[in-house]
Amino acid sequence: MPFQFSLTTVLRVRSIIEEREERMLQRILFEIATTVEAIARSHSGIAGWDASRRTDVFKACFGTNIHASYGEVEELKLSIKELEEKLEKLEQLRDKQLAVYRTARMNREMISDMYVKTRDIYNLDLARREQKALDDNYVSRKVRI
Repeated sequence: MPFQFSLTTVLRVRSIIEEREERMLQRILFEIATTVEAIARSHSGIAGWDASRRTDVFKACFGTNIHASYGEVEELKLSIKELEEKLEKLEQLRDKQLAVYRTARMNREMISDMYVKTRDIYNLDLARREQKALDDNYVSRKVRI
């Protein structure tokens, strides 16, 4: 009789739940990474504009160009502010999702540990029965001689 675990279905369901929660956590972490990159790009855009303004300080330029560049900088600053707010919300969401993932993992590990212990007990019992059968065969052969 092969090993059968009565909670195989539960283990499979809990593994699926754990994988789903892990994928959700990975999506959140990916969004955090892209948001951080967007913030860095905006900061580098402002730094580039500032460097260009410093090099062109004594050059003649049109007021509309200067006004437009200040508008771009204000848009970048506004974008940074919005991205930082988004990042804060994503980090809160990450913390919540991490707690959910840890719970799902703990639930799956509990059933996995039960599976391993049950299988080990089964294998030990099987080994004892096989050894007993070998011993019985040996004793029965020795008695015949």
